[in-house]
Amino acid sequence: MADEETDRHWHTLDRDLGRISKVEYGTQMAARPMVGIGIALAFIIIAALFAAIFFVGPSTSYVVIAAAAIGAYMAVNIGANDVANNMGPAVGANAMTMGVAIAIAAIFESAGALLAGGDVVSTISKGIIDPQSVAGHDVFIWAMMAALLSSAIWVNMATWVGAPVSTTHSVVGGVMGAGIAAAGFAAVNWPTMGTIALSWVISPVLGGVIAALFLWFIKSTIIYQDDKIAAARKWVPVLIGIMAGVFATYLTMKGLKKIVSVDLGTAILIGLAIAVVVYGISRPLVRRQSEGLENRNKSLKVLFSIPLVLSAALLSFAHGANDVANAVGPLAAIVHAEQFGTFAGEVNIPLWVMVIGAFGISFGLILFGPKLIRMVGSQITKLNPMRAYCVALSAAITVIMASWLGLPVSSTHIAVGGVFGVGFFREYHAERQLRKSKAARPAASQIAPEERRRRKLVRRSHFLTIIAAWVITVPAAAIMSGVIFLALHAMFV
Repeated sequence: MADEETDRHWHTLDRDLGRISKVEYGTQMAARPMVGIGIALAFIIIAALFAAIFFVGPSTSYVVIAAAAIGAYMAVNIGANDVANNMGPAVGANAMTMGVAIAIAAIFESAGALLAGGDVVSTISKGIIDPQSVAGHDVFIWAMMAALLSSAIWVNMATWVGAPVSTTHSVVGGVMGAGIAAAGFAAVNWPTMGTIALSWVISPVLGGVIAALFLWFIKSTIIYQDDKIAAARKWVPVLIGIMAGVFATYLTMKGLKKIVSVDLGTAILIGLAIAVVVYGISRPLVRRQSEGLENRNKSLKVLFSIPLVLSAALLSFAHGANDVANAVGPLAAIVHAEQFGTFAGEVNIPLWVMVIGAFGISFGLILFGPKLIRMVGSQITKLNPMRAYCVALSAAITVIMASWLGLPVSSTHIAVGGVFGVGFFREYHAERQLRKSKAARPAASQIAPEERRRRKLVRRSHFLTIIAAWVITVPAAAIMSGVIFLALHAMFV
């Protein structure tokens, strides 16, 4: 009897301990998001202290300290949203784990910003407003503060709903809205805004078409060949050479501007030379890697995985070099205006401002990046290393073509457009194969329209959400910026 009582006692104790463990586990899961928010807040406070220490001016400027905190908040949001476009395809293709992707992106984004980021940035985001139309030093500072805060809030909201949006377009919208609130509609350079609006359509379409063309090339020259491995030995080194040449051209144009100005023609020649060298090096490596592989599609994924990882790293470096300066442009403008008492169309970016941008991106990526990485990499359409490689190549080629045409484009729009392009091409190809097989398999034509729609390879809900976010990014950031500027102007000017 005593033994039964003891067993009942221990059973009750185990059950109670189990309940306590579940409560503790639930508490940990609920508190996990708060840890990320707490670390981000700590970084923002450190950035403000950084500004107080390193800002060189006639006196301590609380405006610069506040702007540095907002700039850090913006950088964290860039890391949470923008970087997913570079790493999402590689993660979705299982070429690397989420942890490896975050580590590579954090290192290469920071390196790109600090080593190859521009020394000079347009404070009014590529000529959106005329600085001379803004009446007074204080008005200009509050306009830039409103632009920075509104764009950061908008990118944060887009990340929360799971929509990859353009950081550059958010800043453009913020500057435009603040400029209109400060000086009226006449202050805005509307032809420039028209060109940017045109890029909303051109960049994702161009990125999607180029990605689809590369996928068609891989399918026709490698995947649908009788001897896939022999075809891969012939064409994979060519694709690796193209990748090396494209990124060499891109990084020569964007990354060497601190040392020497390189025009597009010279950059292309440098890219061609590097493409030939890399092609010669990769041929024996691909041949050695392909030895013993079975003649099936799964084997081809092995040959594309390493080039895909390298392309993702290079995309992150290029993104850090190109986009971080645009994001911290309003902060650099505020620092310049407070330091010299004047404002200009272009200013130097202090090193401490670039450090805030670079490290903020890394923190944002590590703390909040996985959500958008999964969205871009696996929730829009299914990717494998070949398809993801097409997206990476498309992103770099499209940026070079846009630079040649003089179009201001968004790396976000291009990369996501490439993912859509790959998915829609697969849909088109699947429908074409189905039509061809109708004669041999009449049952294939009996699939109900509802089932055909369910089998679409691109998720329409994500497609519509992302397109809607792209369309409203500039007006939403502009309206928010105008309201914030009017509030700041009423309180402090």
